[in-house]
Amino acid sequence: MAGPLTVEVVSATGIAWEGKALSVIARTTEGDIGIMADHEPFLAGLVPCAAEVLTVDGMREIVALDGGLISVADNRVSLLSQFARIAQEIDLDAAEHELAAAEKRLNAGETDEETMQHFRRAQAQVKAARLAREHA
Repeated sequence: MAGPLTVEVVSATGIAWEGKALSVIARTTEGDIGIMADHEPFLAGLVPCAAEVLTVDGMREIVALDGGLISVADNRVSLLSQFARIAQEIDLDAAEHELAAAEKRLNAGETDEETMQHFRRAQAQVKAARLAREHA
C-alpha cells in the first residue's frame, strides 16, 4: 500500500491546514475530484468549495476555499486559495447572514470584484460549515 499524502492548504495569510491524509476531495472547474496516494500529477483551478481531507487517523478536516488551484505531484497535494478557513472555525449563522447580504448586493446589480469575492467566500464558508455539521 502506498504511503499517505502530504497535504497543505495555503491561503494569502499563510498555511490554513497541513498534515498527512488518505484522501482529498475538492471541486475544480470541471467538477469534483478525489485524490488518493499515487495519483498522477495534476493541476486544476478550484471553484468556491468545501474541500474534504480524510486524515491518516480517520478524522475529516473540511476547509472552505474561495477558489484557487489544486496541485498534485509525488503524493503531495497543495490547495492554494486567496481565502481558506477550517470549518470548525466558521459560525454557520454568521456565514449564512453574510451569504444573504452578498446575494442581495448581487441581485441589486452590484457585480464589482469586491462583491463577487464576498459572495464566493460566504458561499464556501456556508458549504464547509454545513458539511462539517453533517459529519459531526
